[in-house]
Amino acid sequence: MGGRLEGRTALVTGAGSGIGRATALLLAQEGAHVVATDIDAGAAEETASGAGGSMTVLAHDVSDAGAWERAVAAAAGAGGGLSILVNNAGIAPKATIEQETLEGWRRVHEVCLDSVYLGCHAALPAMAAGGGGSIVNISSVAALRGVAVYAAYCSAKAGVHMVTKTIALHCGRRGYNIRANSVHPGPIDTPILDPDRERFGQRAIDARAEAIPLGRIGRPEEVAQCVAFLASDDSSFVNGTELVVDGGFCAK
Repeated sequence: MGGRLEGRTALVTGAGSGIGRATALLLAQEGAHVVATDIDAGAAEETASGAGGSMTVLAHDVSDAGAWERAVAAAAGAGGGLSILVNNAGIAPKATIEQETLEGWRRVHEVCLDSVYLGCHAALPAMAAGGGGSIVNISSVAALRGVAVYAAYCSAKAGVHMVTKTIALHCGRRGYNIRANSVHPGPIDTPILDPDRERFGQRAIDARAEAIPLGRIGRPEEVAQCVAFLASDDSSFVNGTELVVDGGFCAK
């Protein structure tokens, strides 16, 4: 039996681990041909090895405009053309506004925010030419609530939140039939938590869990399910908005 995304092609960045890996695997399970990209091609290959559906792997630096042109061309050339773009790749080094260097600030914005501009700028013509589709940009609850030790990350993810709305409005005005929405995960058990886990042990994870009304850290698969919903026709009238996936963290 076919899934919700049968016959569609999806480009997923940061597909080598965490939310990106879970998303790539689920979209493939739902019937999409997935172009799984990551700066670590080997990690993306590991993702593809676990896919039940078809998957193409590309090494991809999301801060490189040329790499985006190549990735979009590969996705658009796949069967059915490009109809789903998931901008997931990101980095989250810890630094307060006083600790952060200008170089570090710029690098976080290159990977987390500039990549969304580059990806949408490159993909919109191909998606529009193919009849439309869905863009899902992975932001964060850090776009909605300040975190002192993630100054650059909060700034970049807030940018992702708002630029997603401008993309939705632009596509509507142009008649592209492309929806754009952002997903805002709370604490999720991905490699982003590894530095805290290695430095402070399980108590660092437990402390995060205590701040969540559901009492636990989220799983990458739980975010992937929300991405699949936004990528599919199940969300056909959901556009220009944000889906918070945080176990109730922002409800406080």
